[in-house]
Amino acid sequence: MTAKKTTRRSAGLLLFRTGAGRGLEVLIGHMGGPFWTGREEAAWSVPKGEYAPDEEPRAAARREFEEEFGHPAPDGPWVALGEARQPSGKTVTVWALEGDADPATAVPGTFAMEWPRKSGTVREFPEMDRFAWCTPGEAAERLVKGQRVFVDRLREHLAGGGATSAGGGG
Repeated sequence: MTAKKTTRRSAGLLLFRTGAGRGLEVLIGHMGGPFWTGREEAAWSVPKGEYAPDEEPRAAARREFEEEFGHPAPDGPWVALGEARQPSGKTVTVWALEGDADPATAVPGTFAMEWPRKSGTVREFPEMDRFAWCTPGEAAERLVKGQRVFVDRLREHLAGGGATSAGGGG
C-alpha cells in the first residue's frame, strides 16, 4: 500500500496598478539564489510561498508578500485569480490587489542553502533579489510559465470578465 502524497500548496499576492498613462502594470520579483543568477526569462515570480494545511491561504498570501517584499501589503479589496497547478505539481492560489509600492524599497527575506553544493558552506540568499513593475507583456516573458495565467486572469477581470474562483474579496 502506498502513502497518499500531500499536494504542496502556495499562496501569493499580485500587486497591480493602472493609470498615469502607463496602463496596467504588475509587481513581480526576480527569484534569488544561485540557480536564478543571470537568468531573466522565466526567472520571476509573484510574491508567494507554501503554507500548511491548517493555514488560511489568504493569510499565507499576505504573510508571504510581506516576507518577500519586506513591507506589508497595502489595504484594499482582493481579487481572487484562482488556482493553477504548476509543472512541479504544486498548486498555487493567487489574489490581485491594486496598490503602489516602490521596488527600490524592498527588503526581501532570506533563505539558507549549502553553496556551492557539497562544499559544506551554508550561505544566505534573498528569496527575491529584485522587484519590478512590468506590463502584462513583459510579465509574460519574465514570469515562470505556470504563473503567467494569473496576469491573464487579472486582465480579464479588469476588462469586465468578473472575478474567478478561489475565495472571496477582502
